[in-house]
Amino acid sequence: MKSRLAMVLVSVLAVSMLMACTKKTGEYTDTYKEETDQADTDEEETDQADTEEKSPNPEERKEDILSETVGRQIDRMTAEEKVAQLFIIQPEALMKDAGTVTAAGETTRDALNETPVGGFIYLDGNLESRGQVKEMLKNVQAFSIERTGFPMFLCVDEEGGAVARIAGSGRFDVPQMEDMSVVGSREDTGEAYEIGKTIGDFLSDMGFNVDFAPVADVLTNPENQVVKRRAFSTDPKTAAAMAAAVAKGLEDKGVCAVYKHFPGHGGTAADTHEGYAYVDKSLEELKSQDLLPFQEAISSGAKVIMAGHISLPKVTGDDTPSSMSPEIITGLLRTQMDYDGIVVTDALNMGAVTEQYTSGQAAVRTILAGSDLVLMPEDFEEAYQGVLDAVNDGTISKERLDESLRRILRIKISMMDREMN
Repeated sequence: MKSRLAMVLVSVLAVSMLMACTKKTGEYTDTYKEETDQADTDEEETDQADTEEKSPNPEERKEDILSETVGRQIDRMTAEEKVAQLFIIQPEALMKDAGTVTAAGETTRDALNETPVGGFIYLDGNLESRGQVKEMLKNVQAFSIERTGFPMFLCVDEEGGAVARIAGSGRFDVPQMEDMSVVGSREDTGEAYEIGKTIGDFLSDMGFNVDFAPVADVLTNPENQVVKRRAFSTDPKTAAAMAAAVAKGLEDKGVCAVYKHFPGHGGTAADTHEGYAYVDKSLEELKSQDLLPFQEAISSGAKVIMAGHISLPKVTGDDTPSSMSPEIITGLLRTQMDYDGIVVTDALNMGAVTEQYTSGQAAVRTILAGSDLVLMPEDFEEAYQGVLDAVNDGTISKERLDESLRRILRIKISMMDREMN
């Protein structure tokens, strides 16, 4: 029954914020509540009778109700609101005159009311103390729910070890982890799970709900310096098991894990932060090595996968970054590997992207390739306008846009459901 109450509260929040000015709000909420109540009643009756005669299946009905709720919300959103939800940016990109953002007040509220982006990512300069971060993120979430009825994705890079915005700053009294390469060398998935739980615990306490971790790359090139300390192993099965354990630890603490960097950064020699980087492997070689941790993650129900900017010339026949390639995102990840969760890009301000595309071009191309969330474009305003123009002129179809919105909003509703439980 907690699930029923949570879903009803989600509906009340979402509808009251988005439909407060219409007379149909009460009618819609009552209808959704009645449907959810009936689904719970059916479930109880099914449990009591222990029979398949009660139909349809209560869990399937709840899933149908969730899908219908998401669909109704999407139908009520403007094109501008939909496009804004596709972006995760630094708060400074939305409030350009604010300097380094370390608080969330009326300036943040006004900015989100005008452009309700899907999420913020916080870097070192935004993070001063536990109390400061908690207050800032609490306010941001309140502003988001007030504006849209849904929470924002509040994101951070907290892999543990080499990349740790919180633990590595020296400003927070939280455990510091060894490099994941060291952790991986022990091949102890129990230890990896505890690391995920520990990180998830202090992140969720501060208000973060997304961690851009774990690294699921397999270190197949010993010359690689980008993920050398960050990857768990040179062995794909070990890398897969350790990444999955960390992810489960994060998820058990209410933090959405993001497996990265598909299709695998462990075989590169160059750094996509600086410019062009490629993996010179065939698809068969990738499937037996680099792709294995991502396939295992998909089989385990991964919610979010980050697409890197690595080029695969032996697969695509050109130098297109994977994050911009329909052949890689839609053809390989979604179709061949059967993934229907969220795809978020690696940061689009990296050299591998900016050397080839404008911010507008990159944002449009990655959405057309099959991505759902655009992370840190070099110029947010240009990227946002580029996607909006592409939606308005039909380059990005309404169906394609709504496909991403459905994935995004389903995760956000799940976050609210967990919080209420």
